[in-house]
Order: sequence, then C-alpha cells, then structure tokens
Amino acid sequence: MANIAKKVSWSSRAEESGAAGERTPLFNGSEQPRLSRQLSGGGSVFQIGRLSTVDLEEEITSDEDSLRGRPKEIPHNEKLLSLKYESLDYDNIENQLFLEEERRMSYMGFRCLEISRWVVCGLIGFLTGLIACFIDIAVEELAGIKYRVVKQNIEKFTEVGGLSISLILWAVLNASIVMLGAIIVAFFEPIAAGSGIPQIKCYLNGVKIPRVVRLKTLVVKVCGVICSVVGGLAVGKEGPMIHSGAVVAAGVSQGRSTSLKRDFKIFEYFRRDTEKRDFVSAGAAAGVSAAFGAPVGGVLFALEEGASFWNQMLTWRIFFASMISTFTLNFFLSIYHKNPGDLSNPGLINFGRFESDSGAYNLYEIPLFIAMGAIGGLLGALFNVLNYWLTIFRIRYVHRPCLQVMEAMLVAAVTATVSFTMIYFSNDCQPLGPEHNEEYPLQLFCADGEYNSMATAFFNTPERSVRSLFHNQPGTYNPLTLGLFTLTYFFLACWTYGLAVSAGVFIPSLLIGAAWGRLFGILLASITSNGSIWADPGKYALIGAAAQLGGIVRMTLSLTVIMVEATGNVTYGLPIMLVLMTAKIVGDYFVEGLYDIHIKLQSVPFLHLEAPATSHWLTAREVMGSPVTCLNRIEKVGTIVDILSNTSTNHNGFPVVVQVTGSDEPAKLCGLILRSQLIVLLKHKVFVELARSRLTQRKLQLKDFRDAYPRFPPIQSIHVSQDERECMMDLTEFMNATPYTVPQETSLPRVFKLFRALGLRHLVVVDDENRVVGLVTRKDLARYHLGKHGLEELQVAQT
Repeated sequence: MANIAKKVSWSSRAEESGAAGERTPLFNGSEQPRLSRQLSGGGSVFQIGRLSTVDLEEEITSDEDSLRGRPKEIPHNEKLLSLKYESLDYDNIENQLFLEEERRMSYMGFRCLEISRWVVCGLIGFLTGLIACFIDIAVEELAGIKYRVVKQNIEKFTEVGGLSISLILWAVLNASIVMLGAIIVAFFEPIAAGSGIPQIKCYLNGVKIPRVVRLKTLVVKVCGVICSVVGGLAVGKEGPMIHSGAVVAAGVSQGRSTSLKRDFKIFEYFRRDTEKRDFVSAGAAAGVSAAFGAPVGGVLFALEEGASFWNQMLTWRIFFASMISTFTLNFFLSIYHKNPGDLSNPGLINFGRFESDSGAYNLYEIPLFIAMGAIGGLLGALFNVLNYWLTIFRIRYVHRPCLQVMEAMLVAAVTATVSFTMIYFSNDCQPLGPEHNEEYPLQLFCADGEYNSMATAFFNTPERSVRSLFHNQPGTYNPLTLGLFTLTYFFLACWTYGLAVSAGVFIPSLLIGAAWGRLFGILLASITSNGSIWADPGKYALIGAAAQLGGIVRMTLSLTVIMVEATGNVTYGLPIMLVLMTAKIVGDYFVEGLYDIHIKLQSVPFLHLEAPATSHWLTAREVMGSPVTCLNRIEKVGTIVDILSNTSTNHNGFPVVVQVTGSDEPAKLCGLILRSQLIVLLKHKVFVELARSRLTQRKLQLKDFRDAYPRFPPIQSIHVSQDERECMMDLTEFMNATPYTVPQETSLPRVFKLFRALGLRHLVVVDDENRVVGLVTRKDLARYHLGKHGLEELQVAQT
C-alpha cells in the first residue's frame, strides 16, 4: 500500500532560521511512525537563493527505506507547505494563571479594558489616516516636480528638436527614484515588497508571517510606495495602506516597540495573539478606509478576509477605527489644499461623483454589464496566469537583491520609454477648453489650444488618470488611443506586480478596466442609433474598472461596497455586484485570484472558508499527525529541553498526559502546553526542587509570559546546567487544562469548522478512553486544498 508523504523546510535570514514551524505529519496513521523516522533522516534538498525546499509529494511503498529523487526544478506549484510559518494562538490559553487573573478582575476592570480597546482603535484610525495623508502629499509634491521638469523639457525640445533628450531624462528620473525604493525593500526589508495584502490575509486567516507587522516594515513600506508611484511604475498606493494600517495596529495595541526596545507600560493585557489579531483586523479596515474613503467597505474587507468568529462589539470597534481613519485623512488633506473643513477627500483615490443624468442605467443594459464582467474575468485570469509564470521566473533567476533592484530599474525605464513612444506617435489631439482640467497637458505636435490625449493617460499619476477616464467629456479619447493604452498598460502592470518594490495592484487594475470599459461605451454609442444618449463612456468606464479589478483580485462583497462608497452613488450597487460576481465566476474557472496565487507560491498553510466538497468520507484519523510527542504533568527538565532542541520535529504544541498511580493503564490526556510557554518556564527556572527549597524569588505570573511576547527566545539561548536537567517541572498550573478534543471518527468538515470558527492551532484526537492518538494542526487541514487531484491521490493511496 502506498502512502503520501510531505515535508518541507524553508531557510531564511539568520534570525528566522531557528523559528519553529507547525508540525508537518503524514496522512495514514497506521504507517506514520516508520515514515516519520524516514522523513526525519532523509529527503533531498533543492536550494534557490534563500529558499530551500524538499519534494512535497511522493508515493512511498512499504519496501522503500528512504525518500528518493531530487526535484528537477524548484517546486513552484501549489503542492508546498512551509515550516517557516506558525499559526496564531487565537484561542485563549485557559490555564490556572489566566483563570485566577480573570476572577480577580472586577466589573469595573472589565469596563476599563473595553474602554481601552476603543481608545486603541481610535489611535489606530488616527495614525493610519496620518500615514495616508503623508503618502498622498509626498506623492503629489514629488510627482508634480518630476512631471513639471519633464514637461518643460519636452516643450523645449519639441520646438528645437532632440526629443530623445526628454526621453532619456524621463527614463533616468523614473529609474533613479525606483532604484531608491527597490534598494530599501530588497536589502533592508523584503517582506515590504508588493501590496502586503496577501500577507495580511494570511495573518487574519491565523498564520504568523515573520516580520510582517514590524516598525521597520512600516517605514520601508511607506517610503517604498512613495518611490514606486513617483517613479512612474504601473502601481498604486492604495493596496499598501492596508498593510500599513495593520502594522500600526499591531504596534499601538501592544503599548511598546520591540524594534526600538521601548516599553510604555500600557496595554499590557493585549499582549497575546487573541487581542492582537483583532486589532490588526481594525488596522486593515482602517487602511482600506483611508485608501478608498470606504469605512463600511473596510469593515467588510476585514470580515471577509478574517475569521468568522467576530462578535458584535469587535465589529463596531473596527468600524470606529475605519471612520476615524477616513475623517483624519479628510481633515488634514483639506488643510493641505488650503480649504480647512472641506471634507471632500475621504480617501487616497477619489472617483468623483457619478450624479449626471447620463450616468443612469437602464434595465436592458444589465446584460451588457454582465458581459463586461465576463470580459473582466477573462482578462483577469490572463493577468494572473502571466503574473504567476513571471513570479516563477523571478524565484528561479532574480532572487538576489542586486538583481531585483536592476529589474525594478529596468521596468521603470521601459515604462517611461513605452509611455513616451505612445505619446510621441499618437495623433489624438483634443481641444483644451475650460471644461478640461488636465493636470499636466502636453501639446507636443498638436496645434495651439490642443493637447495630446494619450498623455492624459500616461503622463500622470494613475489616480488622476482613472478620474479622467471616469469623468472626461465624451469625445476626449478616440478608440485607437484607448485600445493601445489598454494593451500596453495591461502588460506593464503585469510585469510590474511582483517586483521588489512596495506597490499595489488596485489602481492599475482600475485604470486598465476603465480604459477598455470606456472603449466599450464608445463602440456601443457608435453602433446604435441612440447610443450617444444612454451609452455614457464614464459609466462604462466605471463598470469596466470594477470588472477588471474583480477579475484579478476576486473579491466580491467588500469590493462591491468599496466601489459604491468610492463613487458616492448607491444606484450602481446592483450593476457593480453583478459584474464582480460574473468576473469571479468566470475567472475562477481558469485560475485563482492574484492574492491566492501568491499565497500558494509562498507555501503558506492558508485555510479557506469551507472544507473540500468531497471530504466527508475523511475522518480525523486520516488527517491527524501521529505519533504525538506528549509530556507528563510532572516532567523531567532534561526531557523537555531535549524535545524542544530536536530540530527534526519543530512541534509547537504538546499534549500533557497523566498516569494513574498504581495502574497499568496508558496515560490519559489532562491538558495542552505550548512551546513558547515551556521556554518561558525554562527561562525563569520554574522547577519543583527550587520551589520546595524556597530558592525562587516569586511566583510566575501572566505578566512574565506577556513580557516575552511576541519574540519568545529560542531554546538555544536558554542555559540549563547538568544538575538542573535532573530537576522536575510541574506543568499543572501553566497548561491549558481544557483543550479542544475530537474522537477519531470525527469527519474532516467538522474538524475544519472547529478550526475556522474557533481559531484553533492544535486539536487533540483521542480515543474512547481519552488517550491521545493524534494531533491535528493547520498544515494537516491546508494540505487537503493543495492541487487539483490531492483528494483523489489520497484516496488511491489508502485503498
């Protein structure tokens, strides 16, 4: 009989190499002990830069003694799970220390804690709004300087000849600015690359991503996104705001900065994953609100990407943080625009108001909107597939920081060259009248009083280009201009996403969709007799933008509300909803969403909302990892140190068992204790012998565990003498005496629901006598979503 064996390892920076990941057990319980020893000793390693993995999926017969076969290429497909990532302990550890603290707290103490949560959410919204305001002002000022310099140069050499100098100037300026942003990302904080939305999705899903919510990451993210947008890349600054808000929330809620080594001695009660993850949800929502001026959309984004176990009060706090964020940004931008009190800039991107009569839609247009949704799904699937293979290429060949910087500079220079070439050869000249509010109009070879329409799309920040496509008068763009712009910007945006720069994909997606959506409206008006009356180009630009964005990111509920709030017109709610649903259905038929693809490429054990549809025949026995490393309630210190030091296991949760005195029956489950707890106990020398001899200074408290959170020291830094190894440690007071357990025959969907609904990290599988027979972790469940034939392969292997 064949078994399916999986194991991975991921080596990163020196400070992360010792981080323990979730255990990665095998499938079949009957064969697991022997195969587990095989995997610990064997397994060929394939290295690409900082990434090292082993083949995840091999069929091993009972006659084979070791894993065989080196992978011929880097395993870039979805059949990977990385030991780099741990789960969050969202479930409270209800040990004796925790229960005693909760019982000592008065009603007024709980009320004060609730008030503190509201205060923290208010601070999160305020600081996130300030960061968004800083990014917006910096981009407007720096991009304005760049475009004015290039514009003056172009106007100068248009008359005397030598426009190649203008091209070189534009390309050099873009490449230089992008080089700065790429250097700080590639060399100082690689986790700050991209939008950060996949990482925050994973965090809200319950996965601890190394370095994702650190202060250094925030600084690099903010500076990097300014350089990316000012450098003219096909990116937006809205996506990174979600990551920035999450980092702000993680820092403010803890009342200290581990990076700066400053402890303000406030909010100490919130120093645990349960509270921190809730505040990170509020930070992500505040980031969405600051980016799009959509507080309700921010709440729905955090709810859609987070867990389903929120309570009503938490939702209200998240909404409060979102409202404070958008108000803060609005208020300070009104001061910047020298119009204090004019709260007309709720977000970084302002779609403008769709209030004209021509913008209304008719019933017979709904099929056209659905067709546009299908087009958006197809184009989104193409975008995601191209970006997937481009990311694989980067993993293989562009993994060194210097190469990543050079690639970013190359993309910036090519973007400037393509933009200049498209503007140079375009003959789409439009009259520059009082109704046109182009920020940097280029005349180039157009007649006096006219401007180059292609320059409106390329020679501008992406946000302004989106607004011009939404609201410029009919006839502003000719079909050829829109078609060429859509084609070139599509491939530029696809090439750009995934570079070692801080950048988002929201605005490029909206810009691409707005371009082909406006083209769609122009063609409708031209082929129908009264099309000029109802086929408003701005309206179809909005629908196309929603279709393209939905086809790429595959968000439905939250994106619908974000688009409705950003447009300020609820009338478009139904068309946008239908378009996003259609784009998702069509796109999912071919490939997953962009963020899901990048999550799989990072080998993150991401849990989806539901268990696989055909998994009811699976039980906890097939899912669990076995044998399980258990600890006695009173355990020898040397045994604990040896278990924690064993690099071949990297377990993070240990069932605690008790043996009935004078009985020959096997030990029974009495609790669960985590690796982090054991390390704190070893650090403080909580030994039975020392307690009896009264050598301990004080009783260990929850504060000691909170002070060590979140960067618990590695076991290698804990010094235990030979005499101390012979001591005993009583785990009764510190273990979770009521861990969640399930029988062996529990179905996989029920196990999955427990994990998703309760935010579990470990689920103990017991027999009828309450004896430990296995342990289910996040990786055990995430593995069943991997690959198109994962369940079929497992079924074949077990028959």
